[in-house]
Amino acid sequence: METKKDMQIIDDRKAYKSGIISALSCSVLWGVLPIYWQSLRPIDSSVIIFYRIVLVAVVCLIGAFVSYDKETVMAPLKDKKTVIRYILAGILITANWSIYIWAVNADMVIQTCIGYYIEPLAVCIFGIVIFKEKLSKYKIMAFALAAAGVVSVIIYFGEVPLIAMSLALTFAVYAALKKNFTMPPILSLLYETVFLMPAALVVVIYLEVTGNGAIGAGEPYKYGLLMLCGLFTAVPLGLFANAANRINLFVLGLLEYVSPTISLVISIYLFKEPFEYIQLIAFAIIWIGLIFFSYGEYVEVKKNKEQDRI
Repeated sequence: METKKDMQIIDDRKAYKSGIISALSCSVLWGVLPIYWQSLRPIDSSVIIFYRIVLVAVVCLIGAFVSYDKETVMAPLKDKKTVIRYILAGILITANWSIYIWAVNADMVIQTCIGYYIEPLAVCIFGIVIFKEKLSKYKIMAFALAAAGVVSVIIYFGEVPLIAMSLALTFAVYAALKKNFTMPPILSLLYETVFLMPAALVVVIYLEVTGNGAIGAGEPYKYGLLMLCGLFTAVPLGLFANAANRINLFVLGLLEYVSPTISLVISIYLFKEPFEYIQLIAFAIIWIGLIFFSYGEYVEVKKNKEQDRI
């Protein structure tokens, strides 16, 4: 007969398995999303961006009222400081997504991959500078190698990879702003978009009335595909949230690198983007830095577990 301890072990294993599946599914979806965004051509990127804001808010509004009662959904509106923080967070994540969508449709997927490889390191920098988090020797090595990778690209091409840096920095600031927020993901995403939705909806209507919108920009099925962008934004986030509640942050962070790796392969072999040796070298340097970073996180997690046992 199974004891309570045995049942708990079984439940923990199921939860861990669910978390791993969710994390991998999330990373794969994010990794293949460039195919979806490019399939919306010839709809202009700016039109896609405004539609995305509106549709994400709609999807999250429906999901929020299905999952929670009205009082829970409306509670954040009572705190003006919380509302302001969510508006700022919404502006930042919208900027991040907008840069990403524009870059994908401008055939710059490789730059987005560089940005998302650098992103976790940028988040750590903000944690160290703003929240006075400790800087381990592994993180120092990771930062140095990531910087070397970016500098090598700058020297070779004679310009800063603005797309990559913008994606990394906007998300890092967004993560810093969201630190210590405990709201469920669907409510969080709702309040990050719902305040921007009225303005975005006005723009969408204006674009359609003047003939510059998505309707008539391509075949009718393109507009149908566009209507799915809210789901394609919200579903991976839900999977990510499920994973975050079931597996440790080290494993979750490690699996996040699956996403830009898939996008990189797609950009080279499917989209046929030019991939020069210097870019390969830069990626290799950044990847080595990520190995140091990941090992440092593993050591830290292991050390914390040992301290908890004492």
